[in-house]
Amino acid sequence: MELPFAEPFRIKMVEEIYQSTREERERWIKEKDYNLFNLESQKVFIDLLTDSGTGAMSDKQWGAMMTGDESYAGSQSFQKLKATVNAITGYEYVLPTHQGRAAENVLFSALVKEGNVIPGNSHFDTTKGHIEFRKAHAIDCTIDEAFDSELIHPFKGNIDLNKLEAVYKQYGKENIPFTLITITCNSSGGQPVSVDNIRKVKALSDQYGIPIFFDSARFAENAYFIKEREEEFKNHTIKEIAKIVFDLGDGMTMSSKKDGLVNIGGFIALNNEELYKKCGNFGIIYEGYLSYGGLAGRDLAALAQGLDEATEYPYLKSRISQIEYLGNKLIEYGIPIQQPIGGHAIFIDAVKFLPNVPREEFPAQTLGIELYKEAGVRGVEIGTILADRDPETRENRYPKLELLRLAIPRRTYFQSHMDYIAVALKNIFDRRDEISKGYEITWEADILRHFTVKLKEK
Repeated sequence: MELPFAEPFRIKMVEEIYQSTREERERWIKEKDYNLFNLESQKVFIDLLTDSGTGAMSDKQWGAMMTGDESYAGSQSFQKLKATVNAITGYEYVLPTHQGRAAENVLFSALVKEGNVIPGNSHFDTTKGHIEFRKAHAIDCTIDEAFDSELIHPFKGNIDLNKLEAVYKQYGKENIPFTLITITCNSSGGQPVSVDNIRKVKALSDQYGIPIFFDSARFAENAYFIKEREEEFKNHTIKEIAKIVFDLGDGMTMSSKKDGLVNIGGFIALNNEELYKKCGNFGIIYEGYLSYGGLAGRDLAALAQGLDEATEYPYLKSRISQIEYLGNKLIEYGIPIQQPIGGHAIFIDAVKFLPNVPREEFPAQTLGIELYKEAGVRGVEIGTILADRDPETRENRYPKLELLRLAIPRRTYFQSHMDYIAVALKNIFDRRDEISKGYEITWEADILRHFTVKLKEK
């Protein structure tokens, strides 16, 4: 008999979590204006709000923190991080930042101007926010298959070349500072992008003289799917695949709180010295000196070790197997999710789950609130609230998919937690016909409203 898969780590420390009552949860979420972001962490039993900075670090990472060099300039910790990034990406110049959106802020400050367009595959919320804050426009060129949650396609994060070329022809090189490829593509359900697609995007972009940059928060998970699903790379290591991918681009931003396996941090990596110098100026203004970028030396050291661990197959197999376990449980219960199962989260199709809740009453947010009330599980809406208003018309934007994302922190929860989540969702699914009303907004910010929005029941 073949041995079953087992986690390639063991546990050295545990953290107690409080199990609240439904009565408490109903009171707490109402007090917080039905915004799951507003909840205090001690009022959440299983926290799937995000996989960003919420995972557990390894003993080697904790050990690396003790050797952190806190020198202001040129620390040994930075040198180690730079060498690690160079080896994994092939990019020569590395600029640390305190997190991924800070990396976007620095890079976009150097490249994005008013009136520009940035095509890509379903830009994430902060990315789109940074673009629109600069009075530029993000244009989604994701393949249509990504928006059919039941369709099985191995690389739903791929860019549609016809859509992309149409943007190139309409706006021209002078208005397109770069094309952004998000790996994996969070907004389409944690879906990967194939090497074949990136090669074709690269060839097309070269014809028009347009650079390619990567949003690389989950690049290691993307490389895992390439190894598993793209025949050419089945015998490659994760590090080899990552290097092949990055060789096809001109630079990257990184939220290290995902595939860096740390609780804080980010960076920009580039091969163009002039762009590095330009970004460096903004980095010093916004983040700190070139060799620390808002991070302590111990954070840089932990990140260097984390990047090395995150690009090893056994870790990724463990990580993604846990996501698949939960996803398969939900499929077994008949719950509609984005398929195939993505790399860092389960994305529930809220319109199909709650067909009686109108789109204008935010079915994904409604489902997230129901899940919290039912079981103390916190997810996040990837739907109309997050899509925000059109910056010109100020009308709600209704995305093609209205999703509740359950983002699984790395090396944090057990299989029994996955079973608990699945049963909680089944309980709601069994009474879905009773849920016919959602929520309305009572207050919202002008941009990135989902973080601070206030709601009330309809």
